[in-house]
Amino acid sequence: MAELETRELEYFAALAEELHFGRAAQRLGIAQPALSKAVRRLEDRLGVALVERSSRHVALTSAGEVLRYHGRYALLAVGAAAERTRRAGERETRLRLVIKPGGDAGLLSGMLAAYSRRPDARQVDILFGGPTDRADHVRDGRADVALLYVPFDDLTGLDHEILMVEGRVAVLPPDHRLAGRDEVTLADLAHETLPRWKGARGSGAPGAGPAAGSGPEVADGAELTHLVLLGRAIAVLPCSLARPLHPELVHVPVADAPRSALVLAWGQEDRRRPVADFVASAVESVQG
Repeated sequence: MAELETRELEYFAALAEELHFGRAAQRLGIAQPALSKAVRRLEDRLGVALVERSSRHVALTSAGEVLRYHGRYALLAVGAAAERTRRAGERETRLRLVIKPGGDAGLLSGMLAAYSRRPDARQVDILFGGPTDRADHVRDGRADVALLYVPFDDLTGLDHEILMVEGRVAVLPPDHRLAGRDEVTLADLAHETLPRWKGARGSGAPGAGPAAGSGPEVADGAELTHLVLLGRAIAVLPCSLARPLHPELVHVPVADAPRSALVLAWGQEDRRRPVADFVASAVESVQG
């Protein structure tokens, strides 16, 4: 018998996110005792404690953190297997490209035009993802390829080609103390409030990425724009992501911020010819 079963992973993933047996059970639509028994069975089978339980809180052990991380990708892989199997049976399989709204750096039309000139080109459907979930669209089979920003997006389990590399800018309200500068440094921004992107994992210094902030949570560019215009936060973004924002906002280059790359990503195990052709066309369109 397999040591890990999909249903058990789903149960544990819900508990790892909620850190509360009652809320996790309600989310899963099962009784709380059933969830507790399933987690204990999983711990007995693996021979390690996954959670620390008390009357007041639930916390993951180091082993639980490992299972949370790897279990998430395992569930995405199972979902991708089912989705790609269903699509393999379709008579006319289309390619699905997921992008962030305004996150193509003006390259998308050229990429699509280059691919359309191939004699066996498929129709390309454009999907719009959020700030942090586009890589998961590829991992779970909802999309075949994705436009992602490195180092902001997690490329675990994905291959990629770099389309362009660019600097970053501080996005400021027009009356900000730094708005008149020709450039700023990360040290200049050290005490500024940076937003937290909804769904982002990890943290870091200003300019490290969308997950770096400790300020208000934002779900999209519209919310970010509103906060910056109100003077409640600033943002550090790749130049191409800053351009679609509000015309009143000021963009000041951050001289010492690490450069970011716009990449086209696809699954590491995906060897389908249409995907390879689309990637090759995209690279040709930006290089030529």
